[in-house]
This record gives sequence, C-alpha cells and structure tokens, in this order.
Amino acid sequence: MGIKIDSPKLALSKKIKTKEAKIGVIGLGYVGLPLAIEMVKKGYQVIGIDKNNEKIAKLTNGESYIADLSDAVIQEVLKEEKLETTADFSKLASVDVMIICVPTPTSADGTPNISYIEDASKSIAQYISANTLVILESTTYPGTTEEIVQPILEKSNYVIGQDIFLTYSPERVDPGNINFTVSNTPKVVGGVTEACLEIAKLFYETIINTNVFPVSNPRVAEMEKLLENTFRQINIALVNELSKICYKMNVDIWEVIEAASTKPYGFMPFTPGPGVGGHCIPVDPKYLLWAGQQHGITASLIEAADKINDSMPSFVVERLENYLIDQKKELRAGKIVVIGVTYKPNINDFRESPALHVIQELLEKQYDVMVVDPFIETFSVNQYTLNTVALSKQLIEEAEAVLILTNHAEIDYGLLDQYAALIFDTRNTHFLFANKNYHKL
Repeated sequence: MGIKIDSPKLALSKKIKTKEAKIGVIGLGYVGLPLAIEMVKKGYQVIGIDKNNEKIAKLTNGESYIADLSDAVIQEVLKEEKLETTADFSKLASVDVMIICVPTPTSADGTPNISYIEDASKSIAQYISANTLVILESTTYPGTTEEIVQPILEKSNYVIGQDIFLTYSPERVDPGNINFTVSNTPKVVGGVTEACLEIAKLFYETIINTNVFPVSNPRVAEMEKLLENTFRQINIALVNELSKICYKMNVDIWEVIEAASTKPYGFMPFTPGPGVGGHCIPVDPKYLLWAGQQHGITASLIEAADKINDSMPSFVVERLENYLIDQKKELRAGKIVVIGVTYKPNINDFRESPALHVIQELLEKQYDVMVVDPFIETFSVNQYTLNTVALSKQLIEEAEAVLILTNHAEIDYGLLDQYAALIFDTRNTHFLFANKNYHKL
C-alpha cells in the first residue's frame, strides 16, 4: 500500500492550523509592519522584507519608525525571535504564505503606478514553491490580482488553485486609530479560485479576532476597497464645499454638523478641513477614476470631489489673509506659526498632507512660516526644506497668527489661547479658546 501524499491545499491548511506556516511580508510600512507584528503575536514565524535598508537597520536595533508602534513593541517582538527583517528577497524561498503590502502611488499624470506590485510579484515568482499562498493587500484597481499578479506567478509553472493559491484582501489600517487595529478589523477576501479563497479565509481567521468576509472574486474585493475611500472623499468634499458656503453666509458649519448629527438615521457626520491627506483618500479615488475611464465611464462626481478637496488649502490661505487684513496686519511679510504638518493627529505620516500645500502657498507669498509638529523633525515642500520648531511663548508672541492644520494632542493649546494675536483653527480642536481673535474653518 503506497504512502498517501497530502494535496497542496490540505498540506498548507495543516501548517496554518498548527501555526507551523512561515509568513513572508513584503513591504514594512504602515500596513506591513503592524500586520507582521500581529502575526508574531498570534504565534507565527515571520520574515519581513523591505528594500529600504534604513528601515531594516532601525528594526534590527529595536527602533520603530511608525507612531502607532513603540520601540518597546518592536523590542518585545525581536526578543521572541519570531520576526526576522531583511532586504534579501531570496528569504521568500522558505515561506508558506507571502503577503504583498507595497505602496501603490499614482504617477505624475494621476494614473495608477503598480510597479511595486509587479516587482514584488516577480520576486515571489522567482522563489515560490508548491503549497504556497500569495495575498495582495496593497490598494489597487479592480483586475490587478488576476491580470497583473496571476500571469507573473504562472510563469513559475505552478497552477493557481492547485499548486499555489492567490487572493486579494484589502488592507484596512487606520494610522492613529486606537479602537480598531489589525486584530479587530474585519477582513474582506476574494480568491482567484474557490480553493484560494478557502485557504486565505482560514489563514486570516487565525490572525484576527473578528469576521472574515468572503467575496466571489478578487475584483469585488479590489473594488470594495476603492469604494470605502471614495465614499469618504466625496462626503468630505461635501462638507468642505458647505464650509465655503457657510463662511459666506456667516453660519457656523461645525454647529450645523452637530445639529444634523442628532438625527438617528440617514446621516453620517463628516467634518471639513484644509484638504485630504494620507495614502488612501487622495489616491484611491484616482485609481477608480482611471478604472472607469478604461471602460468608457467618466466618474464626474468623483472628479468634482477631487477638485473641491484640492481647493481647500488655497481657501485656508485666503481665509487667513482675510483675518490678517481685518486686524490691519501687513500681508506677505509676517510670521505665521503653523501647528501640524501630518495629515491627521498623533501620527508621524505626512504623505499627501494638505498642510504641505498650505505651507507651500504661504512660503510662495513670502510669509515667514514656522512649523510646530511633535511627530516630525524635517520635511520638504517642493524646493523648500523645513525643520520644525518647539512651541514657546516667545514664538507665539512674535507671530502675526497661529494656523492650526493638525490638532495633535501634545500641543499646548492653553499657551496658544493666552499669547496668540490671532488663531485660525481648521480642525475645531474642541478646546474652549477664550482668545477674542479665534476663528474656526
């Protein structure tokens, strides 16, 4: 009687259930690193791969470069000796589950740039062996998994759904969110085949403590992710446009939103601001715009929302100058203290931050801009490179105005309230400012 050999699916399933499967995470950014750490916590051996040698060096030394993850968390994971970080892609040869968490920016013309996904897929194809699950988590346009990743992997001469398995499961990381993390945020999974879906669903059920929601194919999962962030972009654009109308009509937009929020059904509150930032909201709708254009569809609502949100930095500068004029301040000469450069509070991520556009416009108008941000030391805005400064009584008193673009919790708002000649707050910081020259967006 011959020895029974398990099918690839059954063999991999056994490894996942017993946590014997070794996991490879490609891309150790805001998505990949928290995911890698969560998998270590759940008992897996993980290899994290990133081309950025500086990131690898920091992790090796137990240093975190993500605000949500302290050095202590990194050091604790390293102490367990279950996380290896490297720039060597040949390490993929030893892993059973490969997760792609690489950036998906847009090109200069606004079209999708999926070169990082292609490069990661080629590396995987070079080292992949049978009984392996490949998961794409990077946000992208519908069709990427099957039209781009699948053909690359098939060059390895393995059959997807039989020898190796391919799925798409969109990342849902929200930097700075202490209530929802990798472990308690539901996962959506779409497999190229039914077997791919089953094995990926099983895998995620060993990591997260909530629902894993299967969909019929990767395109549904890819589109779902774009819907999430396009929904936010459009609703933010609505309140941003309304804030402009309310300003002209002398109506408090924040009070309007608070009043509307008393309705127990049919309304979800969104708030205005200096624009949208981060990797998701400014970028993902452009992927959807491009995808629609490939099928002859013009997504005019998404285009309009994009334009409204892009117009907000200039609107903020215009409002600030109007307040300075009201105080008979000399324009294009004064010092402006800007609070915050990151795109949301209490994180160190300033990708696509609207603050960058506001600061650039102020610099181009020849204002002396001093930036306070406890999470950032240095940043660049086109040809300008700026170092952040510490908030002080002297700094505030020397400024013509204080402009709040990011409402970090660490800022001493009482100091602003006491000594600022003018405060323009684009974030409604919920601090009871007594300053007579305090203005909200």
